[in-house]
Order: sequence, then structure tokens, then C-alpha cells
Amino acid sequence: MPIRAVVILVLLMIVPAIALAAQQSPTGITHTFLALGAETYVIHPDGNMSWKYPADTRDGWVLPDGHFLLAITKSDEFPGGGAVELTPEGKTIWRYMGSQSEVNTVQAVGNDRYLLSEAGPKPRLLELDREGKIVVEVPLHAQTRDTHLQTRMARKLKNGNYLVPQLLDKVVREYSPAGKIVWEAKTPEEPKEAWPFTAIRLENGNTLVTCTHGKLIIEFDRNAKSVWTLDNNDLPQPLLVDPCGAQRLPNGNTVITSYGQSTPGAVKLLEVTPDKKLAWTYSDQKNHGIHEFQILDTNGKSLDETPMK
Repeated sequence: MPIRAVVILVLLMIVPAIALAAQQSPTGITHTFLALGAETYVIHPDGNMSWKYPADTRDGWVLPDGHFLLAITKSDEFPGGGAVELTPEGKTIWRYMGSQSEVNTVQAVGNDRYLLSEAGPKPRLLELDREGKIVVEVPLHAQTRDTHLQTRMARKLKNGNYLVPQLLDKVVREYSPAGKIVWEAKTPEEPKEAWPFTAIRLENGNTLVTCTHGKLIIEFDRNAKSVWTLDNNDLPQPLLVDPCGAQRLPNGNTVITSYGQSTPGAVKLLEVTPDKKLAWTYSDQKNHGIHEFQILDTNGKSLDETPMK
């Protein structure tokens, strides 16, 4: 059994069940997932939590060794935001204090390095080593009048470049390590505030983008042409409310979070097939949505591939 799955099973007894959390699927799909945002936890199909972190988070991962890597929302402890790597028992083994206004994303990128984004007067990506030394710094061509709406789920790609959604600029850009823009896709003027939040480079070279307040998901091809979209007109009811985080699963389905859905009992996560059929939903009684997430298993089978999120 993979280390990640063992860690999750061992921790099942630690945290009591979430009242009235529910997963529904017409075909019997269930998921265990890491939820990030106003609360940070791992939850299982039966509603039990197996892990919880006592801070707001922006982004995060369960790493292959079972550790948790989290981007921390700005707070008294992290006035410029930050990032931490924790053992399942909660021991901090790596920590970064943001030097500007926010740290919105973090990613482990191999060779004991971490990628993170810093929002502020000098928006940038940083690759850091375990000692906190800056190994790569990439200045971002982003507006500075609203630093909160500069960037979100920045990711390092297999080719060594970086994919960066830039919200208020309404563009997803691919940067080289030298800071050159080598590709971009613009989100539409309508609907209003179709701000790109998550951008996922798919195996076929396309790029999947969530567009927050626009309540829209777009897949762009290599030429930045829209080849697939999802909005509330495609769903049996309007479930997309500020779609922020997303993950493309190995079976081709896409899971999306409606971060703006704060009503207790409402659908907070949904999964759709490539032909836009609703395959799975998650709801709970919390009065806030889920900002980002990571699907960890499906029907009890661990997803050991590198998550596309």
C-alpha cells in the first residue's frame, strides 16, 4: 500500500466525523480529499476527518511521503503569507515567511525545492531550497494596483517553464525561468470578471482554466483557442459559484470547487465528465466554501499519479 494511503488510514481515528457531510454520485463514485481554505483537513467518504491543520490556507498538497505542503493565508503569524511542510503528526520541517503581501501558491518541484508565488509591489515566482535560499526568481508582468488579484495557482511545468494565472489581467501566461513570456491565453471579456484562477497543463498540451466570478471553465489548445467550456447552462442546476480550484483526474473527469458557495448544505465540490455529465458532488454544513483541494483516492484506490491541479 502506498505511504500516503497508509498515513491516511492510520490517522482515521484522530479527528471526529464532520456532521452531515455528504458525497453523491449516480455511479457510486467516492473520494477522499484534502480541503484547503478557511479550514484545512482531509476528509473521507464516510465524513470522517483524518487530519486537520489549525490555519487558513491558499493552496496545498499531500506529498508522496505523506507530508503536507501548504500555502498559508496572511495572518498575525504570517503577515506576508507563507508556506510550510508538515509531517502527518504536525511537525514543521520547512517554513517560509512571505516578504510581500501574500503567498498564494506552493508546489514541490523536485531536488528538495519549492515553488511559490509572492503577490505585492514586485509580483514574482520563487524557487527555494530547504534552507530557504532563492534558487530561481521570476519577475511577473502583472498589474500592481490590486495585489490580491495578481496571481493564483502558479505551477512548474515538465518543460521547466511556469504556468501562471493572472486574475485581474485576465490572462494565463507561461514564463521561462528567465522571465520571458512564451505563451499566453486570454480569458473572455464576457462574462464579467472571468478571472483565471487555476490553470492546468494537460497531457495533450491543452490548458484547463477556471474563471472565478465568470462561473466558467475553459480548455484552451496550444494556440490559445477555446476548445471546451463548462458553465451553469451545462449543469442540471447552477452549481458553479466562484469556481477556483480544479483537478483533472486520470479518467478524464474534472473536479471543481465552488469557493463562493457558503450556504450550509450546498454543493461545495462537483465532478463532471468530458461530455459535461455530473458525476459526483460533495456538500457539507459549513458556512464557507473550499478554496483549493486535492483528490487523494477514488473508490478507495489511491491516486498515485502526480495530481493535475
